[in-house]
Amino acid sequence: MPVLWLFILVLALGLIGFVLGRARALKDAQGDIRLLHSLPSYYGSNVLLATLIPGFAVLVLWLIVQPMVIHGQVAGMIPERGLTDYGSLNLAMSDVRRVADGLDIAVEQGALSAEQARDIRTEFTDIRGRLGEVGVALGSNVQPYVLQAAQTYRTMNATGHWLMTGAVLAAAIAGFAVAFLRTGKDLRARNSVERVILMLLLSAASIAILTTVGIVLSLIFNTIEFFKLYPATDFFFGTTWAPSFGGGSELGILPLFWGTFYVSLIALVVAVPIGLFAAVYLSEYAGPKVRAIAKPLLEVLAGIPTIVYGLFALLTVGPLLMSVFGDGGLGWMQGGRSVMTAGLVMGVMLIPFVSSLSDDIINAVPQAMRDGSLGLGATKSETVKQVVLPAALPGIVGAILLAASRAIGETMIVVLGAGAAAKLNMNPFEAMTTVTTRIVSQLTGDADFSSPEALVAFALGMTLFVITLGLNIVALVIVRKYREQYD
Repeated sequence: MPVLWLFILVLALGLIGFVLGRARALKDAQGDIRLLHSLPSYYGSNVLLATLIPGFAVLVLWLIVQPMVIHGQVAGMIPERGLTDYGSLNLAMSDVRRVADGLDIAVEQGALSAEQARDIRTEFTDIRGRLGEVGVALGSNVQPYVLQAAQTYRTMNATGHWLMTGAVLAAAIAGFAVAFLRTGKDLRARNSVERVILMLLLSAASIAILTTVGIVLSLIFNTIEFFKLYPATDFFFGTTWAPSFGGGSELGILPLFWGTFYVSLIALVVAVPIGLFAAVYLSEYAGPKVRAIAKPLLEVLAGIPTIVYGLFALLTVGPLLMSVFGDGGLGWMQGGRSVMTAGLVMGVMLIPFVSSLSDDIINAVPQAMRDGSLGLGATKSETVKQVVLPAALPGIVGAILLAASRAIGETMIVVLGAGAAAKLNMNPFEAMTTVTTRIVSQLTGDADFSSPEALVAFALGMTLFVITLGLNIVALVIVRKYREQYD
């Protein structure tokens, strides 16, 4: 049974449990709601949750464990010859899954029967040609061991799905039966439901925390492996970035961080004044009609994909800057890709982050503070400058910090607008690169993940994480210092 239909079936069983559980509680109370410990809906919700939670828990657990078990079993069928590393095994398993999916498609379209898909052999059939007839393209001829592994994969996958269906339905029905039989007018259904909801909320919070912990641990462990292969002093203080998978790499981080902060600085110089002034205008001066039109239009910028901004930088802003600062103008710029190109476009992208958040924060300043200032004879501009903005400063700092974090982590605009040159240079009209773009480039292609050229991506990510964490701490200290004046 497909997973979607299994999900719908368990959900339907839970809804039936809600109706029957509510009816059973009312029947036990002879229809008098005053005899119930809890409201009728709590009895139904108790059966609903008792059905859904075990069923969905088994479903999620099965979907996580089954691929791992099947992968381990099928991987053992791949001969060791020709497998040089873990990446080679992954490529072989990718071929196995592709052939298995092709056999499934061939059976669905009637090109092969289920028995033929199970018993077909490469010695007697052109597997690549047969699968090509049903629209499955394979890069090379199918090896016998790949076909056998794919057939085993299909068999185990089908068996696993049937077992999963039985286990999920059994867990859901068991939860339904236990909760339904316990339902009565004296059952503390509200306590049970609220306890379950509390556990669900705690689980959601734990998932977010554990995800963060997992990301940090992944960075730490791979960073440690990197520093076992490459000196930390050369990494942190090196001024040359020249990775080479043939050996002799120079992996100095300084050019990358210089490019990252240079682009981010230009972006913030563009975004912060414009965004902050726009927020002040919208919150303090604009009328309701203007605000209703201007703010949504401004926030549209936040919904534009970054690849579109990158193309805008490459095709519009870069040539425009070249016409002014290039060979036909001041002669400062050698190409359309530069720090200034990426910084200007990134600044435009960050404007809604600053303006929208700052606008909400400024609007949250109590109106009594404005009225008091105006009542003492201050002008509108003096009130904004000396009362509203200082009161909203902690939130504005947070908005600027969010924009800075967004700028530091941006990739596509930098790739298309700033180029890929890793160098230390003060000229904003020259091409440079950033940490995030180098992380992407180091982890793409046929990378050997045991080499320093691949592991350096984790070291770059860990260093960037530590720096942004430090910026957050500094900003938090500033926010608390100013907030004390208005508590």
